[in-house]
Amino acid sequence: MSQERIRVLYIDDEVQNLNLFKACFRHDFEIFLAKSAQEGLRHLEQHDIHVIVSDQKMPGVTGVQFFESILEKYPDPVRILLTAYTDVEALIDAINKGQIFRYLRKPWEEEDLRMTVRSAYQIYSANRQLLEKNLELQKKNDELNRFVYSASHDLKAPLGSIQGILDLSKMEGEAGNASEYLSLIEKSVKQLEVFIHNIIQYYKNTQLKEQLSEIDFGKVINEILESYQYYQFTPYIDFRVQIAQPEQFVGDMFRIRTILNNLLSNAIKYQRKEEPNKYVLIAVNTTAEQVSIRVEDNGIGIPGEHLGQIYNMFFRATTENSGSGMGLYILNEALAKISGKIHVTSALGAGTTFEVILPNRLPQWDELKMTTVGDSVRQ
Repeated sequence: MSQERIRVLYIDDEVQNLNLFKACFRHDFEIFLAKSAQEGLRHLEQHDIHVIVSDQKMPGVTGVQFFESILEKYPDPVRILLTAYTDVEALIDAINKGQIFRYLRKPWEEEDLRMTVRSAYQIYSANRQLLEKNLELQKKNDELNRFVYSASHDLKAPLGSIQGILDLSKMEGEAGNASEYLSLIEKSVKQLEVFIHNIIQYYKNTQLKEQLSEIDFGKVINEILESYQYYQFTPYIDFRVQIAQPEQFVGDMFRIRTILNNLLSNAIKYQRKEEPNKYVLIAVNTTAEQVSIRVEDNGIGIPGEHLGQIYNMFFRATTENSGSGMGLYILNEALAKISGKIHVTSALGAGTTFEVILPNRLPQWDELKMTTVGDSVRQ
């Protein structure tokens, strides 16, 4: 935010004052002028104003009254009041009702007003950053509450199943079906393993800084597919891998593997049992600027009403598979960390297509290597 041009709205019913303000500050700030409170309100509706400077004495409505009227709808812009009179009552009203930042006498001094606007913008920036931090904190607290509740359930359920199977096995003794019981225990253990793996991925994604390295998408995708070779549907799936990587690609290996792993995991797990020609298409195209990754399957698909919720923590669009409900949430969080974008299309009973766009960090990688070489030379 510190790089943006400060947008200042100046309200004054005297045209010569408006012209003087613009002449003095047009090189410093992005200026919006208004001859009345109504015109000032229109600017607020159309632009993201950072600082408002208003004359106190105007026909119809005073500067204080204007500030008070906009507080509820436009609380963010920092307010500065100008007046040619030493009016103590107006000053008290301005502070209490209009919540002004500064109160300046007219005629104003150019450098004093310039510094006041810049100080006001610092307050605006600090307030906006605080609001963003508070919203992020609220989001994290909400996620933590959901995480604790759902995690306790998802950890207890498989453990409860294992304990129940063991109790049943003891009751039946040697006459029981040991092979069936072991199979059920193995299924519960795998559920625990998947959930714990997702927790580790989630933790790493929140804690690790972006670490750049060269990415060979063919190698990464083959390694991920090998890890799923013993999964239920894998032997019956036609994997169609199409990789066009004419350009060197640099990115965050951990998060790119996390994204690919979750996309491929879903494409494999949510196949239709009755589909005789199961397939998963993985298409990768790199350029000097970005990589496009498309993962398409002809599986069970996602109901249209659920598409807006699939990236929520612990959301499950179907009960046909006992997933943790964290995969797409972790994927989306990983994308946010590396400035990626994702788009999904799906039809129930026909399959799903995810397309991910990631920036190529090659310029930063080259700059980092040059910095490292320079440091070595200086040493």
